[in-house]
Amino acid sequence: MIHVILGTKAQLIKMAPIMRLLQDRGVEYRFIATGQHRETMQDLLDNFGIRRPDVVLYDGPDVTSIPRMALWSLRILASTAWRRAAIFGPRPAGIVLVHGDTFSTLLGALMGRMAGLRVGHVESGLRSFRLLHPFPEELTRLAVFRLAHVHYCAGAWALANLSRVRGEKIDTGSNTLADAVRLAAAAPRQPAEQPFAQRGGSEAYCVASIHRFENIRNRGALERIVGLLERIAASRPMVFVLHPPTLRKLRGHGLLQRLEANPRIELRPRSDFFRFIRLVDGADFVVSDGGSNQEECHYLGKPVLLLRMATERREGLGQNCVLSRYDPEVVDRFVEQWQSHRRPADLGQASPSRIIVEHCLAAA
Repeated sequence: MIHVILGTKAQLIKMAPIMRLLQDRGVEYRFIATGQHRETMQDLLDNFGIRRPDVVLYDGPDVTSIPRMALWSLRILASTAWRRAAIFGPRPAGIVLVHGDTFSTLLGALMGRMAGLRVGHVESGLRSFRLLHPFPEELTRLAVFRLAHVHYCAGAWALANLSRVRGEKIDTGSNTLADAVRLAAAAPRQPAEQPFAQRGGSEAYCVASIHRFENIRNRGALERIVGLLERIAASRPMVFVLHPPTLRKLRGHGLLQRLEANPRIELRPRSDFFRFIRLVDGADFVVSDGGSNQEECHYLGKPVLLLRMATERREGLGQNCVLSRYDPEVVDRFVEQWQSHRRPADLGQASPSRIIVEHCLAAA
């Protein structure tokens, strides 16, 4: 039995190709949702043709703050002992697949260990080598490395980072996100609202996506981000895709109206993955703090500016991807020279999801 535990939108996007492949092959698996995120999750299931979860551990509002995450995690772990049969089946067996570096990753790994199951960590081996950048993701990764029995690493660099970590290591060549982007690119195109429709929807634009804790944790951090986005939008009209936590923080700190009043910035709610990929594909470049966006842009050959101090990923760095470290000069240079960062799209030939599925089945 393969148990897939996930809880966030990003995790679902990257694990969907694995679940889709299991479904297509008729392989039995259990889909366990932690409930960390709920908004847009059904849209993503529809995107990829994935069935609904077998088990939902939490059915409340999205868990976004660190204190709420800690309490939520403790409650789920406390209930795992007496709900083990309901979560993993009457005679738990097989492997638990967790993904990435979120609280749901750590929670799933701990649950798998408590149930006496093997734990497989997808997207293992990524490091920023800075404990507080990103926080708490780097700490989460270090903990999950030590809980996992099998490490599925997206390339030789990630594999090398686990040289001192116990467990079986599998090089999947690239990230399962490549398979997700491949599925999105092959999906039937549906009409989508054009950016700046009120102006005819014909002008060039960039896309912004900001959501990381270190960028929205307080007014000072968020105001710095808003200032940089305004700086970029002065040169290129911007579509700012608002994650729910970002929207709440902007509203709470009185910065939302400032963005709404800017005619160069169009605010949009977070959408499903396929629609977002179409939006990115039509943009000149992307401004983001997300590792997944960095990877998506690498596969699409799209220039991307990271508003971060450090990144745990190597995809596209020094090529289509520029790490800003919040330096206005770096930001200005990227905006002026974004075309020099364009690259041909490259989704590769091998399927990392297929490598993971075949390894799980061979080990069964």
